Amino acid sequence: MRAVLQRVSKAEVEIDGGVVGRIGRGFVVLLGVAQGDTEQDAGFLADRILGLRVFADAEGKMNLALDKIGGELMVISQFTLLADTSAGRRPSFTKAAPPDEARRLYEHFLSLVRESGVNVETGRFGATMQVTLTNDGPVTIMLDSRDR
Repeated sequence: MRAVLQRVSKAEVEIDGGVVGRIGRGFVVLLGVAQGDTEQDAGFLADRILGLRVFADAEGKMNLALDKIGGELMVISQFTLLADTSAGRRPSFTKAAPPDEARRLYEHFLSLVRESGVNVETGRFGATMQVTLTNDGPVTIMLDSRDR
């Protein structure tokens, strides 16, 4: 399972011209589910994201996690994070999990992060979305559950 996190001051997602999710300070999480991923992969990423200390403390040092700043999450499913660009010009997505399995693990990830008490907004699985965000820093971090 792969995630790209962007620390944001605000973000929103639109589908068909309507806003379906909006957050203030926190993370936009682009989440890709690979073939062979499990609930343990979702748990690893949920724990890592919730505990990641990249928000400024009183001295301006990146030292605080999401819960310490009252932060929020915007989680967007994005199978293109599993793109294989090693051959040719057109990416292959064969490493991405099939849609039914990806949806199941995406929803499992959502349930894990919601259990923490953090406000979680989402797009819609499989939909074409427009995500607008203000990257704070900028801070962008890539995580892969297979790198533990």
